[in-house]
Formats: sequence, structure tokens, C-alpha cells
Amino acid sequence: MSCSLLEFCRLQELKTVRDYLFLSQKTEPVEEKNKTENELSWDSSDWEATWDSGENKEEGATSATTVEEETTGQRAPWLQDCVVSLSPCSDLLVVAREQKAVFLTAKWRTDDSGREEMTLAVSWTGTLSTDEGECVSSSICIPLASQKRSSTGRPDWTCVVVGFTSGYVRFYTENGVLLLAQLLHEDPVLRLKCRTYEIPRHPGVTEQHEELSILYPAALVTIDGFSLFQSLRACRNQVARATAAGSDVIQPPPLAYKKWGLQDMDTIVDHSSVGIMTLCVFDQMKNASILGGFNASVKGSPPAMSQYVTVGGGPYTGFYYAVEGSSQPLLSHVALAVASKLTSALFNAASGWLGWNKHKNEEEAVQKQKPKVEAATPLGIRFGLPDSRRHGESICLSPCNTLAGVTDDFGRVTLLDLARGIAIRMWKGYRDAQLGWLQVPEERGDREFSPSASLPRRHALFLVIYAPRRGILEVWGMQQGPRVGAFTVGKHCRLLYAGYRLMGVNSVTSKGWQLLTQQVCLLDPITGALRTVNIPFHLALSDKKSERAKDMHLIKRLTTLLRSREVEPDILESEAKSVLLDIKHPAIKKQALESLLSNKNAPVSCLTNVTCALNDTLKQQDPEEVDAALLQLCSSQLKLLQLYTDIQNLHSGADREACSENDSLEGIEDELSRVGPTLQRYAQLTARPSVSFAQDSPDSPMPAQAFLSQMECTDDEGLRVTRGSETKWNHLGNFMFWGCLCGKSPPHKVCDTLQQAGISPQQLLSLLLSVWLQREKEVLQKPEEAVRNLHTLLIGLSDMKGAVEESWDPQSISPWWQQVRCTCIQSHNAAAALLAAFVAHRAAKASITSRADSKFQSEWEAVSLELEQWVVCVRQLEDVLVLQTLLLVPPPQGAAGGAAAQCSIKTLLEGGTGGIADSVSKWVFRHNLAPERLKEILQKREDEEVDEKLEQRTVEEGNEQEEKSQEDTDRTAELLVAVSQRFPHSLSPDLLFAHCCWEYVVQWNKDPEEGRYFWLAVEHLKLVSCPYIQLGISAMMWSTFIVKRFSAAAFLMEKVGKAPKDRLCRRDVGMGDKAMTSFLGCCVQLLQILMEADSAVEDVAPPELSVEEAWCGAEGPASLVELAELALGQRGVCFTLVQHHCLLASLLHAAMSFSLRVKPLSLFEGKGKNAFFRDLTSIQLMPTGDMDPGLVSLRQEFLLRVLTGWVQAIDDPSSSAPGTKSPPLPSSGPKADWWPSLCLELGSLLQVNPDILRRHIVCELYNQGLDLRAEEVMLEVEDKDVLGSQLLVLTGQRLSYSLLHSQSQTQAAMELLARLPPTLCTWLKAMDPSELRCPLVPLSQTSRLVGRLIEILPENHAQYSLALHLLEAVDALTTEDST
Repeated sequence: MSCSLLEFCRLQELKTVRDYLFLSQKTEPVEEKNKTENELSWDSSDWEATWDSGENKEEGATSATTVEEETTGQRAPWLQDCVVSLSPCSDLLVVAREQKAVFLTAKWRTDDSGREEMTLAVSWTGTLSTDEGECVSSSICIPLASQKRSSTGRPDWTCVVVGFTSGYVRFYTENGVLLLAQLLHEDPVLRLKCRTYEIPRHPGVTEQHEELSILYPAALVTIDGFSLFQSLRACRNQVARATAAGSDVIQPPPLAYKKWGLQDMDTIVDHSSVGIMTLCVFDQMKNASILGGFNASVKGSPPAMSQYVTVGGGPYTGFYYAVEGSSQPLLSHVALAVASKLTSALFNAASGWLGWNKHKNEEEAVQKQKPKVEAATPLGIRFGLPDSRRHGESICLSPCNTLAGVTDDFGRVTLLDLARGIAIRMWKGYRDAQLGWLQVPEERGDREFSPSASLPRRHALFLVIYAPRRGILEVWGMQQGPRVGAFTVGKHCRLLYAGYRLMGVNSVTSKGWQLLTQQVCLLDPITGALRTVNIPFHLALSDKKSERAKDMHLIKRLTTLLRSREVEPDILESEAKSVLLDIKHPAIKKQALESLLSNKNAPVSCLTNVTCALNDTLKQQDPEEVDAALLQLCSSQLKLLQLYTDIQNLHSGADREACSENDSLEGIEDELSRVGPTLQRYAQLTARPSVSFAQDSPDSPMPAQAFLSQMECTDDEGLRVTRGSETKWNHLGNFMFWGCLCGKSPPHKVCDTLQQAGISPQQLLSLLLSVWLQREKEVLQKPEEAVRNLHTLLIGLSDMKGAVEESWDPQSISPWWQQVRCTCIQSHNAAAALLAAFVAHRAAKASITSRADSKFQSEWEAVSLELEQWVVCVRQLEDVLVLQTLLLVPPPQGAAGGAAAQCSIKTLLEGGTGGIADSVSKWVFRHNLAPERLKEILQKREDEEVDEKLEQRTVEEGNEQEEKSQEDTDRTAELLVAVSQRFPHSLSPDLLFAHCCWEYVVQWNKDPEEGRYFWLAVEHLKLVSCPYIQLGISAMMWSTFIVKRFSAAAFLMEKVGKAPKDRLCRRDVGMGDKAMTSFLGCCVQLLQILMEADSAVEDVAPPELSVEEAWCGAEGPASLVELAELALGQRGVCFTLVQHHCLLASLLHAAMSFSLRVKPLSLFEGKGKNAFFRDLTSIQLMPTGDMDPGLVSLRQEFLLRVLTGWVQAIDDPSSSAPGTKSPPLPSSGPKADWWPSLCLELGSLLQVNPDILRRHIVCELYNQGLDLRAEEVMLEVEDKDVLGSQLLVLTGQRLSYSLLHSQSQTQAAMELLARLPPTLCTWLKAMDPSELRCPLVPLSQTSRLVGRLIEILPENHAQYSLALHLLEAVDALTTEDST
């Protein structure tokens, strides 16, 4: 494998970038545009211009525009005039020129072939300069590490640092938002460079600090990376806050920096900050003696120094050393307060902050006042490389900080050893060269064959040189290595080398750091392609390892050949054979053979011939020189290929085995006929169409590569199947056994072949059972034939050596048959598992009988523990089949839906004693089966004819859809009855109703808006006959799901003082107002059930829970599955506390139903309030004795308003018509007929006089015009005198309306009014008919009301005479109307 140039990204909208940056040059003369053709292709020389004639110039002028239109629309050299910087993560590219800049960010798009590729698209354009006359001179993109735990060590955002000719350094976000600006020096910024954290490869390597260095013509500014990281994050957060708040000015945080004045060098154009270094003792003594003379003193420990290397002129290269810790670091506000100039290295803060979006006059004032610039600390040159004629142009530091590449104006590239300060290598002929470094880690596979395998991973260093004059990119090995790669590229490309990675990472956050960064990128402005150099590690090795490089070339050639799909098999075989034989290195040869064997395009014959040829070659060599692992691989793969071919030939052969007479399954046929109807129903339900992928189909042929990947040879010359994914395992089982199960392949020959191959019978049994269970649908199409073939295969596998142990005692459990049972127990395919159990039971019984006959030679029937296990297993599987058939019945349209539950013996046993009832309760929920319907079905299981109906029922085809629907309903009901008969204890009515209740309340808790679920849960709870279970379930429901929402509703209503609106209900209670009304009504019913159950438990004994004999081994977690036991284990509740809560629930429900204003908790005194929402099993202090009259008054007022609301709700105009009977009221809602009785019951509990409530009902009914209902309630009123006085006023209001306020007043009415006694007339005029809600009442009803008044008022009553006058007036009016 050699060097390669890989394209990983492409720039979009290059023409847009060029047009924006070179907008001022669009109006250039036509004569200058004639050069476009030459500039697009290559640099023209002067002799070419003079060589062409005038005609050629005209042709060039006409063709220039077409060339520019056909290409990408930009001139080639334009990028050389721009400042370009690329983020190390390759997700942001900055192109700037003069005052303008364009930011391009990474985006993913799909090309024409459907492949995802990364592109860089324009995300921001704008002007960066703010001062007049300043231009962009340098830029750098620094990705900042994320501080989130989920993305530690990954980039969060990228900061763009731009240096200007005015000396300013400005920091921007990737969206062009200015974060902060600072004037560090008044000279132009020459170069920006960054150093970030790198994980030390060796323990002795000094850990370097992060740093941003800024070079000026005579000064160097360094900013600490940690301080910069924190400041940029703070600035970005402040910008975001200011943008959100709409403010303008942002005060940046302080920024610390060091400023060195570089002396003793004429010109400086580039630099590198090498980092902190410590001299060894010898170098320290040498420097001390040279600088201080013979008598110089040497310090005990060498000081740490920061090394800076500059290039330019006089000298050509300079080395500077700054001693660390010579002064205390100072921040900006401290530094500005100090009056004296510091002579040592200063940590100075930013002086000269600029705001954003100010007025023009303010900006001009700020610009006129130049910020104060701190003086630089002088730093003398330690030594340099003097060369008076040579001027350095750039320096590029290696990733290991020990080497640097320098370019100069002589076209040389010099390699410097920074530790020794000498030039160690020089290349010539590279004018205007651009440099980059590549550090390549050693492949992990190479360490196995390296003598230094225990040492840390090696890294190879390569120098990348781009020579634009020659249009070539070269890769050289370090330090004295050869050229390992060369590529011909364009002459106008840019080599982008960052030299840093991610800022903000330290030794802690870098653990497990796998950030993908491109070290070197080549940008081609013609095509817009970004390419990176890929160099294998082995190219850095010496010539002794050249054989390995040749082998890598051969394996690459083989890989290319295998990827091609158009190669003929013969050519593929010959080429692969020659490549494998030419490879020398055993490890690479093994890798090549493995890649060939794993290729899907290679036919089996090709694999066999190539592997055989390689095996023969290895055997002919000296045994001591042959790699044992490679030879073993060849022999094992040959054995596997032969086995694959043999099995394939057996399945494709035409020979068939005739079924012997011993394969007649008399016992199994009886079992099949017994479970036949259930199997048919199960097959119909599982035969529904489903979507699957073609490649996942079990009928797809198995390639040899898949077969080889799942098989491996063992040390004892046998074969072992490696258990991979379930799909691959089933595919292998299909390949081996499905042909035999279908009757298309000879089972005995297949078993013999597999036995000779050395595969263990246990693995073959597992494969056989997996394919049998997986292809259940096909098995159920012809169950008799499939069962017979399975029996033959199972007998064949059982007869293999190592299947059933020779020493097995029939009185103990056989591991062989236990494996079959375990597979059937764990399977969710109930029908296939049951058929497999039938076959295995018969085979095991035959095996035990034959062993007993040979041992005892008697006619006694053998009884063993093995057969008992099979009897229990078959019984359980039959139960599971019926249960699974029921669960597969699809729910009707519009039901809750959801996937059908899958059950097996294992899941039911692990589910505990309540697992079966839990599964059926979920099925009841999915089918939305009404509680009364469920009760009706469960009562049928005592019917003796149910089994006969299930087995002998004949289905008549109906023509109408309703008959078919009814038929499906009946069949489902019969299935449910059959399941309940097979589980008489686990599915007893009380347990099933309890589980259904719990399932509905769980579903309601998931979606409280579905109030119907809670109501159905309560309805199921009502059907539980055992008070102990009813009490326990009610208490658990209340404490688990209800009390939290109930208390929230009470506190919300107490807070707002009325029935809350929908929004408040959703916020505090989690449901809408209508759902909350239903919820409170169900709470009342639940608490009533709880009180009734608590009263009933004293009269009955607690029930005893039992389980079916076959399912006694059920053990599961004591949670929901042990619902009945949990219910029976609940503590008794406090009846008065439950009644107290029921009272509050009734008040809340009434307030919500009639939208009343009330503070429900205020209707109770302190003890009553404290008792609310406590544990119902606790003993609380309840209020006793007479209540405060004020509280009783509030309670009475609330109950009276409830009754008024009920009367208004039931008002029906048809009921007031004469001669009509009141229609029946609904059983729920505001119109329910139980509201008056509930109010009377609440009144007795709240110490409110019930007679007041009855009188109020009567008056309200008369007020509403519902006289017939009022007369019924009037019979129960005790204080008739007060009622008579109230009704007398109401009668007067009715008569006053008819005589005085009615718009249709007749002359007869006026005459009657004149004849009335003065006292009555005055009394009628004082009445206010507006208080009547229904003033238009027939006179007959009013006359009947007056008659009732006369009856209930005693003759000595003060208003008795007034009642008589009213009677006469009403009779007179009635007479007038009749005439």
C-alpha cells in the first residue's frame, strides 16, 4: 500500500467567493481580459506573447469569454492573493482579501450516485475591517472544545482570529459576529499561530501549554490558551445574551498576554513557538561558561524556558529563549492601575475594547482615541544561523516540536534540529514552497511481529512539500528518509497545514479522545477539491522491510480485483492464485487468503482451487520455514469448503429416501387430531401478511462465505459453529436441515455427512430446532409430513456419538432431551414448539423403552423422571398454544390496538402466578371488552357443552357482514372460555377482574385524558366478589395513581376559588376540565367501593390463592404480577378517613359538574383539613361535635347551589307541557337523578338540616316550572309551614306576572285585577316576577299549586287568608280563559 491523495471535501460556490472578494476588478479593460485563457491553464512567459501573431490575439480575445464560462468561473491565481485558513476539523474555511472575508462551513449532501459527501458552502460574507485603510494580513480558525459531559473532547464552536495591518487582532464567531478586538502593537500583524494540547507519547516528554502567538515586525505577543479559551466562551455567551435582550454594548472579559521585543535581528517574517523546554545539566554548564566566563556560577536546577524560532534576515534564523517565572502575571485592571513601566515580562490585559452598533460620532470618537499600547519586554537573541544573502520566508514546526522546515528566497527547504539549533538537511529547487507535516501512527497489526511489541506505539514523521512552480506535491521521510510519494497537482493550489488541533482540552478530557482532524490539506481553486495525503506507516521503515511493501502492493491488487464484479471466474482464480503465491510475508498472506474467502463474488470452486494450491505449496516447503497458523488455516478452510459442497450436493440431488415403516407416528397422530382445531385457528391468525426484506428471507441461498464465517475448526479435528446473530444462525440451520424437513433431501445422508465432519450433536440439535421454530408457518401447512421428517432427523441426531450418554440412567434427566425441552420452553412459537415436544416425547419414550428392555428383559412399563418432565412440558405447551391463540386475535377497528403479546412457558413462569391473568387483561384492554360482557363469557365455563362446541363446531358461511362479525365474536368468546378452563385458578373471575382493573388504571395513568379508562377500571373493580381483593386493589389504586392528582385538583380549586378552566387543569392536574370532572366522579365511586369492601371483610374469611398443578413452578418478582397477593397483603383502612375523603371528592365533583364557586377545603375546620391526603390506613384526628355555625352556613349555601344547578340542568320544555310525564334522567352527568339524594346524604354528614335542602328543591323545581317533580319531593318535606310561606311568594310572583307584567294583558284580566281585594292587589304589585326562571306556567299548574298551598297551610296561619284570595283569583282567571 503506497501514498495516496484522497478527496474528502469539495468547495461549492467558488465563483461567488471570487466575485465577492474581487468585486472592484470586474470593470477591468477588455485587453487585460484577453489573458484569461492563459491564466486558467498555466503561467505564460514573455516569449509566448511575442511569438503569437495578431490573428492569434484576436482568436484569443473571442475565445476568452467561452473558456471563462465553461470553467468554474474564476481565474486560477486569484487564491494566491487571499488569506486562507482552514479549521483542523475541516468544518470551516476562511478566505479573506483586503477588508472582505467569506466564511464557508461544512454541509453534507447526496451526489448523483446516492453517496453522501461533505461540501463547504458559503455561510457568511462581510467586511471585517473597521479602521480606515487597514486590511486583513493573517487569519486562523481555532475550534474550541465542548464543556458538556456528553460531548467531552469534541468541538463546540470555531473561533476565527484575524490580524490586521493596523495591529488589531479581532476574534469572530463562525457566523461573523465580533466577540472582542484588541490593539496589541501598532505594527502590522505578520502571522498568527496556535499551539494546542497534545497527549504525550512518552513519560519524559514535557507537557506543553496551549498558546496563541502573534508576530509583529519587531515584537511577539503570546496569549495563554486557558485564559483565551475562558474569555472567548464568556464573550460568546455575552453576545448571545445581548442579542436576546436587544442591548448593544458588550463589556468583554479581561485577557492576559505576554509581549516580547525581539532584538538583534534585521527583519522577521515568520516564527514558531516551540514551547517550554528544560536544558540538561551539561548544556546548562556550557551556556553558563560561555556567557559568564570561567568564574560563572551554576544554579542547582536548570530553569524552564520558552523557545521561539524566527526566520527572516540578519541572521537567517534566530533562536530566542525566555525564562519562565521571572515576573508575576498581571491582569488588565491591575496593569492599568500601575503607573510605572514593568521591565520584565508582563501579563497585560486588553486595553482598547471596541463596542458594536454605536452611533457614527461615537465610533469616530473611539477611533480617534488610540488605546494605550504596553511596551514590549526586550528579549535578546541567544544564537542564530547567519547567512547574509539568504532571507527566510516561512517556518513550519513539526508535531513533535523537535524539527522545523524553513523556506527561503533561494528556493531551498531547510530542515532544522531545534534542540541543537543546526540545519540537518536541505532540499533545493523548491521556490515559493509550502510546507506541512504528517505524523502517522503504527498499525496495530504490525506490533504483533515487531520485536518491540511491548513498547509504546511508534509514530512516523513525514514532511510534505508543495512546489507550486512545478505543480508537484512530495512526501519525504524524516529525518534522512527517501521520498516516499509524489503527486502531480495544479500550480495554483494552497497547502493548508494547521499544526494544532482543539483548544480547551487537557489531560483529563483527552482520555478516549478520537477527534478526526486532517493534518495536511491541499486546496485546488480550479476544481474546488480539498484533498488529504494518506501515508502508510511501513513507508517509514528501512530497505530491509521492502518485501513487506511489495506484499502490501500485492494485497492491494488482490483487493481491487475482488471489488470488481465484472471479472470472469477463471481470471479471478488465476490472478488470486498468483498473488497468494507471490506474497512472502506469512501474516500478509494470511490476510490475503482471509479477504479472498470473505468475498461474496468468488465462486466456491475458485475458493477451493486457490486454497488447495496454497496448501500444496506450503506442504512442499521446509516444515520449519512454514508458518503453522497459515498451514492450519488452509487445511481447516479446505475441510469447511468440502463440507459446504457436500451439503449443497445432497440438497440439490435427485435421490430421495423412502420413509421406513418405523416412522409411522401412531401416538403423535392422536395428539395432532386432539389439538387440530386449535392449530388451525392458530395458523389462520399467524398467516397474516407481513413485510420483510428479500435478503432476510430464509429461502435465500446461503453463500459459501457466510458458511465459512460461522464455522471454525477445533484442536481435535472437529468443527464448531460460532454463534453469531440470530439471523445468521437461522440461515445456517435452513441450509443444513430445511431440505430434509420438506422431504426434498435424504435426512440420513445429511446426518452422516455432518457427523463425519465432526460437528457436535448438541449444536446440530440447536440448529435443527431453530429452523423448525422459525419456519412455523410453513410447518403448519403440512404438519403431518413435517412432523414425520422432524422425527427422522431427531432420531438420526440422537443416534450420533456424544448425543445421549451411554451411561445415562433413565431414572435421571438426560442433558440431550433437556436441551430440547429448554428450547421449547423458551420459544414464542407455540405451535411449532408443541409439535417438537410431541416428537421429542415419543423419541425419548422409545429410547427409554429400548434401554429398559435391554436391561430388565421384562414386560413391565418403564417409568422415569424424564417422561414425567415431558408430560408436564407437553401440558404446559398446550396451555400456551391456547393462550397464544387467544392473544393473537386481532382487536376490532377503533380499539386501543398495539402489538399482540408473545408468550412462552419461560415468560409465564417468570411472570409469577399472576402472569397469565396479566396477559389476558392486556388482551381485554386491546379488545375493549366491556366488563359485563367479560362477566357473561366467564360464566359460560361451567357449561359442559363448551368443549364439544369448540371441537365439533361447524361454521356456516353467511352472506351478510353482520353475521360474519357475530361469528368472529362468538369464536373469540369460545377461545376465552377455553383459556379460562385450562387455567381455572389463575384465571378465576376475581383475579381476572382485578388484573383488568389494574391494567385499565395503568393505561389511564399514561393518558389521563382518557377518562373512560378510569371509569372502566372502577367498573371491573365492582365485579370483584371477594371483598379482600376488592379492598386491597382499591387501596393500591388510591395510593399509587389517584391521591396525587386528587390532591392537586383540590388545592387548585382551593386556590382559584371556583371550578378551574381547562388550561389550569392541564397545568396542575395533567388533564383537561372535562376529564377532571369524570376523574372526580370515578374517585367518589372508588372510595365508596373501598368503604363497602372494608365493611364486608368482617363477614367473610380471606381467600386462598392456588395455581394449576402444571404451573406450580411459577416464580416472578413480587410486583404487578403478584397483584392478588399484594392486594391480600394490604393493611386495613380507616373507615372514617375514607368517608372523609369521599365527602371531599363528592364536593369537588359537584363543583366541577355545575361550575360553582367554592373553596372546598375551606368548608372544613383545621382537623378535617389536616386529615386530607394522608395514608388511608393511618388513624387521624377527625372533627367531632357541633361545627361552627359559619362553616355550616357555607356548607348549606354550597349544597343549595348544587341543587339549583341540578334543577337548571334537568329543565326540559316538554316536561312542562300539560298531560306529559317527566322523561327519565340519565345515570351520570349533571342531569343524573341521584344528585338530590347525594346532597341530602352530604347534608347529614356536613351537619346541614336536610329539610332545608328538601324545601329548596321544591322551590327550585316550582321556580323552574317543573311542578310535577316538585310535588313528588314535597311529600318528604317536614316543615310544611315554612314551605307554604315560600311557595305562597312563588305563587304570587306567577300571578303578578300574568296580571301585571305579561305583554298580552286582556280586558278580563284587568277587570279581575280591579275586583281583587286591595290587600291582595297591593301584595301582588309588590311581587318581583323577574326572580322566576320560568314565569310562563299554565294557569292549571298554578291553580294546582294554590290548592296544595291551602292543604299544607294551617287555618290559623297568618297568610292563610291571602292564600284563599289567591285561590279565588286563580279560579277566576281559569274561568275567563276557558270562556
